[in-house]
Amino acid sequence: MTQDDLFKKLIAHSKEYGFIFQSSEIYDGLSAVYDYGQLGAELKNNIKKYWWEAMVRLNDNIVGIDSAIFMHPRIWEASGHVGAFNDPLIDNKDSKKRYRADVLLEDHIAKIEEKIDKEVEKGRKKFADNFDETKFKETNPNIIRNQNKIDNIKHRMNEALNSNDLDALKQLILDCEIVCPVSGTRNWTDVRQFNLMFSLQMGSTAEGASTIYLRPETAQGIFVNFLNVQKTGRMKIPFGIAQTGKAFRNEIVARQFIFRMREFEQMEMQFFVRPGEELKWFEQWKQNRMFWHKSLGLGDDNYRFHDHEKLAHYANAATDIEFNFPFGFKEVEGIHSRTDFDLGNHQKYSGKKLQYFDSETGESYVPYVVETSIGVDRMMLLILSAAYHEEQLSDGEQRVVLHIPPVLAPVKLAVLPLLKKDGLPEKAREILNALKCDFYCQYDEKDSIGKRYRRQDAIGTPFCITIDHQTLEDNTVTIRHRDTMEQQRTDISKIHEIINEEVSFKKIFEKLINQSKF
Repeated sequence: MTQDDLFKKLIAHSKEYGFIFQSSEIYDGLSAVYDYGQLGAELKNNIKKYWWEAMVRLNDNIVGIDSAIFMHPRIWEASGHVGAFNDPLIDNKDSKKRYRADVLLEDHIAKIEEKIDKEVEKGRKKFADNFDETKFKETNPNIIRNQNKIDNIKHRMNEALNSNDLDALKQLILDCEIVCPVSGTRNWTDVRQFNLMFSLQMGSTAEGASTIYLRPETAQGIFVNFLNVQKTGRMKIPFGIAQTGKAFRNEIVARQFIFRMREFEQMEMQFFVRPGEELKWFEQWKQNRMFWHKSLGLGDDNYRFHDHEKLAHYANAATDIEFNFPFGFKEVEGIHSRTDFDLGNHQKYSGKKLQYFDSETGESYVPYVVETSIGVDRMMLLILSAAYHEEQLSDGEQRVVLHIPPVLAPVKLAVLPLLKKDGLPEKAREILNALKCDFYCQYDEKDSIGKRYRRQDAIGTPFCITIDHQTLEDNTVTIRHRDTMEQQRTDISKIHEIINEEVSFKKIFEKLINQSKF
């Protein structure tokens, strides 16, 4: 099965089992906007809980806020979004399709990287245990040639993006002989810049209305509340302010399911530090955030850092945490050293001082900022991509299973009476009522026990509890484990302890505390 086929199956599975629906589907849908179904909403809330509690509860010097979506329009002038929040887009004249110029080039680079990977795999098979990947890459002429191509394209692309040279960007696309994925032609328009903010009118009458914007990021709500939080919370630098919330971007080229949407949710934390110490904290937050991701146990090799060569106008250092999705390594989280750009500009545009008095040094200054920003929707897609498996069983059957980390699983356990008679449903309901105050449970008595197990596998439920006639005799049940399909017999009184041990955040939080760089 190709990665493209896998991704299509994942999208279909997400709809079939109530994770993600196309928004406004009965009206033929709204492009790049999605709704979360009953299980998707649970998984999304669990992801946000994992982030919020790890960020706010585990760090004594980080607090959370919830700022408004509507904000004063001058905020977006100060942040640079009105003048510089653009995407370089290019159209194919034959297909009439529009693409981000930088994404076309990144996809072209990814294809060259695939050639390198295939060459490495050939070498690995040829030399077996004697294979030295580093030396092979340094000496293989095909790899050297392809790597030089990649380096040259990246260099030219970053130069063009940094200087906003749209003609050079188009020329690079032509030189790389990149074709439209739909028409297969190289009949391109010039590259143009498009602003990504949604604007709307606020006011009681059309004549008196003023133009405001749907926020394109949640960070600015933190910056304009910096002094409010610092003073009321008696916060001392270094300290952080965290927030989750919706943001909106008029993505002209939205694609790859929920990876790039027009309405999305972010989890951001701005960490305020002394000027000159920002790069130290930048490195520490890089390591802390990577450990947060890897603590879910989805495979360390699926993650990597990608340092920015083209820096945003506000940054002096930036890196992405990328995950290996079915469509390749793509950004999930960004860590940025934003300098004092945001607070400095808001001080300038508002006319209000946004300085911090440091009692240890006796100085007043505008703090520098290190940001961590992660997309909830991308994190959702990451979890589903890593979790989806089609497995061939020893008895010849096949099962589709979501190996979602138990702490994030939407449904923690299913309670299943073996039969719909002989008092088994009543006993099952009694057990369900004792557990549902602490865990999200499902009750299911329809079809054979095997079919019910498969349904729970397909939604990622880590545990199934089966009530049979022996339960009525000795008060024991069978707990079936999703990942191994092993079954254990245990007393009803021990169910809560067994389930809680696996689905509680406690173990994962203890690891985070022990590994923290602070």
